[in-house]
Amino acid sequence: MKILLLKPGIYKKNSKNLMLNPSTMPPLGLLYLGAVLEKEGHNVEVLDFCMENISKERFKNILLSADAVGMTICSDIDFNPYNDISKMINDIDPDIPQIIGGPHCTFVQKQSLYDVPLADISVIGEGENVILDLVKYFQGIKKLEDINGIYYRNNGSIKSGKPIKIIDNLDGLPFPARHLVEKYDYGDFAFGFQLKKIVSSTITSRGCPFKCRFCARYNNFIDGYKFRQRSAENILKEFEEIDEKYGTINIVDDSFLADNKRAHKIFDGLIKMGKEIDLWIYGTRVDFASRELYKKMKKAGVKIIFFGIESGNQDVLDFYNKKTTLSQIRKAVKLSRKMNFITLASFILGAPIETREHIENTIKFACSLPLDFAGFGPLRYIKGSQLWEEAVRDNKIPKDTKEIFYFSDSDIGLGNFTKKELIDFTLDAFQRFYYRPTYMIGQIYRNLLRNDTRLLYSGLKLLFSMKNQMHFFKKSPPVKQ
Repeated sequence: MKILLLKPGIYKKNSKNLMLNPSTMPPLGLLYLGAVLEKEGHNVEVLDFCMENISKERFKNILLSADAVGMTICSDIDFNPYNDISKMINDIDPDIPQIIGGPHCTFVQKQSLYDVPLADISVIGEGENVILDLVKYFQGIKKLEDINGIYYRNNGSIKSGKPIKIIDNLDGLPFPARHLVEKYDYGDFAFGFQLKKIVSSTITSRGCPFKCRFCARYNNFIDGYKFRQRSAENILKEFEEIDEKYGTINIVDDSFLADNKRAHKIFDGLIKMGKEIDLWIYGTRVDFASRELYKKMKKAGVKIIFFGIESGNQDVLDFYNKKTTLSQIRKAVKLSRKMNFITLASFILGAPIETREHIENTIKFACSLPLDFAGFGPLRYIKGSQLWEEAVRDNKIPKDTKEIFYFSDSDIGLGNFTKKELIDFTLDAFQRFYYRPTYMIGQIYRNLLRNDTRLLYSGLKLLFSMKNQMHFFKKSPPVKQ
């Protein structure tokens, strides 16, 4: 069979709004599905609508050669991009099966088939085994009611298959079918920084061993879903098979360095391997920082590291159950700077215990750290998080709501500030962080030391586009209450 896999989105080449620039992240979930399907002898094609402008005529020609189409769905405010593609599929071939999967389908499960009403089947959780069972259904070998982890339409109603099955042995999965997206250039970082071409990504674990209160976690509502890791040996084998044409690999785990012993094995192996690949560690914690490990990371090719710092107040960190301290944050960021990593961090504004003084502390704390980039955003109560469950229990969020998140808005009893105030705090934080003379001079100096003008270009592009980003933030669609 031929399976067409889609990543919906809006292609905006050279947009003045950096948030709409092409993604640096290949659709890793789709590439895993492609790998298991190809291993069983099926034909697979991947289209990334974020990366190219696909005409209806071209899409029609591709679709008519497929036997089924799968589409990944994120939990967005606006479902128009998904439904526009779904309707286009239906207009071209109303009989072709439409399968949806991804985070949204896992978070809301049955509801996802109402959100994308032309889809036939929704896959919940991990899809590698499910997609093979669905192919057997299309071939007339298996019944939908016998397939684990799906919802499906049946005579006007929505029914469920068997309970979700978790993949315990991640080493048993084939490596992502990267060749399926070789036609795309994923080298444009969100701030304009050009990563070393060609860019791909990898994930070495699923889930997270920590329980931050604001974080949406699958194991909050999927029985048996837990933190699982691939072995260091399996990860190194994947790097051995990664072609020399790849210049950058983004490691996108929720918490890549959680297992210190495994981390040392991985970086020891990468150093021994001697590949000239830049590594970006997308998710890590400040309490994992150690000089010995960071030295190995630098030697192995780590160039970028991203911390979830979240607050400059210890009581807020404790409220979020971060299990980190301000001193650990300072130590990790300073060590990252000493290693000459490009260092990024995220900050959340508006915890329900926060006052204006708390928010001021967080902004000042962020400005005191030697960070290359900082992201700020209002706290959101996200479906699947502990904060969400507590708010539902306290009748602050309706139990039967169809929304995926709410801002910590005082108008609905979820915080101490209105949504407008939260956005104003966020924009103030961006301005104060990036428009500091010390920051600008420091970035110029660091780029001269690196002999790398790419990041300097990135910083200038970010500063000149800041007004556009603020305009975008203010105009973002409101969450329906």
